[in-house]
Amino acid sequence: MTTIAFFDTKTYDRDYFVRAPGSDRVKWQFHEFRLSSETAASAAGAQAVCVFVNDRLDAACLQRLKESGVRLVALRCAGFNNVDLAAARALGVAVTRVPAYSPHAVAEHTLALLLALNRKIHRAYNRVREHNFSLSGLVGFDLFGKTVGVVGTGKIGKIAAGIFRGFGTEVLAYDPYPSPEWAAAAGVRYTDLDTLLAASHIVSLHLPLTPQSRYLVDAAAFARMRPGAYLINTSRGKLVDTTALIEALKTGRIGGVALDVYDEEEGIFFEDHSGEILQDDELSRLLTYPNVLITAHQAFLTEEALSEIARVTTANLAALGEGRPYLPDSVLVDASASGPG
Repeated sequence: MTTIAFFDTKTYDRDYFVRAPGSDRVKWQFHEFRLSSETAASAAGAQAVCVFVNDRLDAACLQRLKESGVRLVALRCAGFNNVDLAAARALGVAVTRVPAYSPHAVAEHTLALLLALNRKIHRAYNRVREHNFSLSGLVGFDLFGKTVGVVGTGKIGKIAAGIFRGFGTEVLAYDPYPSPEWAAAAGVRYTDLDTLLAASHIVSLHLPLTPQSRYLVDAAAFARMRPGAYLINTSRGKLVDTTALIEALKTGRIGGVALDVYDEEEGIFFEDHSGEILQDDELSRLLTYPNVLITAHQAFLTEEALSEIARVTTANLAALGEGRPYLPDSVLVDASASGPG
């Protein structure tokens, strides 16, 4: 039976992983703290580690995992920017992920954020609970007839674009690797990023974090955006330069922003800080703006997504112990083809 060191554990992780098919073929060691080079020693005796977006698997961490006998890093997410893949390859440590747990979950949350922000649902909800039934300050706008810019047309971006089209919007798209056949069938028009920013009433980000996309939306990008536009980010926090975002909000350059991710979310998101003073000054400032809506990286949090995350990850963990290949689409580093044994 394969022993798994499971890091950054939350209640919903336990609930879904212990019920996943094949979970009886692995031995779980659940840890509530995150994995890093400082905590890697806690994986001693495990053949694999299961990690999430805020675990930090740099070269030093991976070296310590390798020395402890870990052969597989199983990411229970799609993103992998927190793992040094080159170091894993050199060390011969396999890395897998969940490439598509539920693109519908994230795309639908994108629309939920936009609708709540635009129609001031969060503000109206708080008012009514205090028996304030005034409508002053709650004016939104119709999505019908507006132009939406979808930046990134992978699985999530395509679904989001389809939902936007269902509201009767014109959808522009930008992606370094466009899908022209999909665009033609979906009624979406590809364009360059500058044109998209200038024309869109709403800009929605659906990109992975890479060196090329880091701070893609910076001060220069905000300057090119249509005045009063809304920005929605359910992808990765570091796609947006927070300092530039605050300036764009202060000057009224953009009309509002909805974020499910944040530049410096590590150590803040996924935890309860309600009894503490928030030490992140920029996040504290964003939370004071009436035209800012933030959720704490919950776009993936649906029953369907959690079930699929648990299924794919557990299948790979069980495969390790049984000498079977990992699920092909999930493999980021194939240890059989690289590094020492």
